[in-house]
Amino acid sequence: MTASSPSPMPAAPLPAEALEGTHWIDTLRDGTRVLIRPLRAEDSEREHAFIERLSGESRRFRFLCDFKEVSPALMQQLMDVHYPEQMAFVALAHDNGELREVGVSRYSATGEGHRCECAVTVAEDWRHRGLGVALMQHLIQLARRNGFQQMFSIDAADNEPMRELAHHLGFQRHIDPDDATQVIHTLAL
Repeated sequence: MTASSPSPMPAAPLPAEALEGTHWIDTLRDGTRVLIRPLRAEDSEREHAFIERLSGESRRFRFLCDFKEVSPALMQQLMDVHYPEQMAFVALAHDNGELREVGVSRYSATGEGHRCECAVTVAEDWRHRGLGVALMQHLIQLARRNGFQQMFSIDAADNEPMRELAHHLGFQRHIDPDDATQVIHTLAL
């Protein structure tokens, strides 16, 4: 998939109820299987625990800042998904008999034409298996389906995992003109 490949005409956005029951069982490069599905209200505790388990560097890469505790305001923002303008997919895996969140991807419309900002985060112990690619592929497909024409992310310039993922998915990389410590990855949908 490259930024220059033609994309099909966008279909009408799916109604929110069409996402009910939407899920995928994806097999990662190492043979591990994960459940990927839309984020739900009942995932709040899992999302909180997922962010709490991230290292300081991973939090900085995801939120462009570090913090010691996940605030209620941040949790509300992350869980307040209004489809089709905002979407989040979680990756879940069994861990000692419990379903654990091991990754999340999301997009949010910017209000600037047909653009959406995206983010993806994978738990440190689940990296290098292809989970970020799987999460982003589902997100990109849905953004296309919902008529978005460009997806972008703003990332720390030293975020090598995102640099590799964005390159693999066909995103273009540019230095942020407002902040040289950041880069902007863009993908034509």
